[in-house]
Amino acid sequence: MKQTPMILAAVLLAALATAAEIPAKKQSGPIAIVGGTIHTVSGATIENGTILFDKGKIVALGSQVDIPAGATRIDAAGKQIYPGMIDSRTTVGLTEIGAVRATNDITETGTVNPNIRAEVAVNPESEIIPVTRANGIPVVITSPDGGAISGTAAAIELDGWTWEEMTLRAPIGLVVNWPNMTINHAWWERRSEEDQKKARDKQLNEIRGAFRDARAYMQAKKSESQSGIPYHKTDLRWEAIIPVLEGKIPVLVSADEVQQIETAVAWADQENIHIIIVGGYDSWRAADLLRAKNIPVIVMPVYRTPTRRWEAYDDPATLPKKLWDAGVRFCIAGEGGASNERNLPYHAATAAAYGLPKGEALKAVTLYPAQILNLADRLGSLEPGKDATLIVTNGDPLETSTAVEMEFIEGKQISLTSRHTRLDDKYLEKYRRLGGH
Repeated sequence: MKQTPMILAAVLLAALATAAEIPAKKQSGPIAIVGGTIHTVSGATIENGTILFDKGKIVALGSQVDIPAGATRIDAAGKQIYPGMIDSRTTVGLTEIGAVRATNDITETGTVNPNIRAEVAVNPESEIIPVTRANGIPVVITSPDGGAISGTAAAIELDGWTWEEMTLRAPIGLVVNWPNMTINHAWWERRSEEDQKKARDKQLNEIRGAFRDARAYMQAKKSESQSGIPYHKTDLRWEAIIPVLEGKIPVLVSADEVQQIETAVAWADQENIHIIIVGGYDSWRAADLLRAKNIPVIVMPVYRTPTRRWEAYDDPATLPKKLWDAGVRFCIAGEGGASNERNLPYHAATAAAYGLPKGEALKAVTLYPAQILNLADRLGSLEPGKDATLIVTNGDPLETSTAVEMEFIEGKQISLTSRHTRLDDKYLEKYRRLGGH
């Protein structure tokens, strides 16, 4: 019995050694990173510069910055400083292992669920979170999926004890899945042409019906203050759509084919709402329409094979360049999932390899998603007044050989360890014990 406390202590220490990374403490004083190359993204690149931040916000940056007494100085000579990257469409925090149903909280039962909030389902203990942020992605847009209307997406910072601490801004937008407008005649499609049409029309009617009901509900609630108008029972589904109808948040419309995109745009015009196309494989074919309507595209993913046999092998990789040439606003997301979202910078790098100017590729994962998703007041570039959410690297973050050496989220220095680094340490130790050097 006397040994029990020691045994418990040993077990506790072993558990802590393998536990998820501990969230960072809030910034306790001014920090100055000096001597590095500062890539502001929105403006000029500053060689041998200094960036000063305090209380989570950037205070000053440039080649001549007055550093207050008592500030923590970090020598970044030879290093590169960038704004943290933003993955604009993920399920990070909502899923862990695809094959294990209990670890997946992406899809709700039913098909019309505008009241579902992604942020409340985020698991702060997810092993995917530290893996993702370690590659320079401190902020993701986490979205529900499934059905006709999935719910609302949220901007999530990848550090914190609880989902409340991790939520940067919510809701970011309402997720709508536009049905396929064409009939699939492929051999693997088991539904008849008639059944496909019925499924398409059913989903369209669900989307249109939900917005019709939400608009009527909004009018009824506004009328309650008038004399003689009875109280209208609160419905959380339609409450969630009201910010869209009032123009406060956009609809994130998942649509790839040109027919989907065109009909979604026509629907948005009818409803007088703002939409963002997510996926957008055929968006270049509707570029004139999207530019005229000022509708941006979240390109997702760049890593994919062509969807039609007659298309060029590099069509997915050249999409960002085509949109840029056409003057369509866009940003680049990862794969839209969780476990591989760490590869976001390489989607942008592939777009650059296939014609998109490299500076635009960097903006496509920093400044442009911030602008498109109404986060530019806090993220996307290095400017005084914005959040001190940034990374320090030993090279270009779009290159696979580059390592992120330091990361800050709202001024908090974030641990870069993860399950990947722990496994690396484990098997390096095994190698050494076997006689390796």
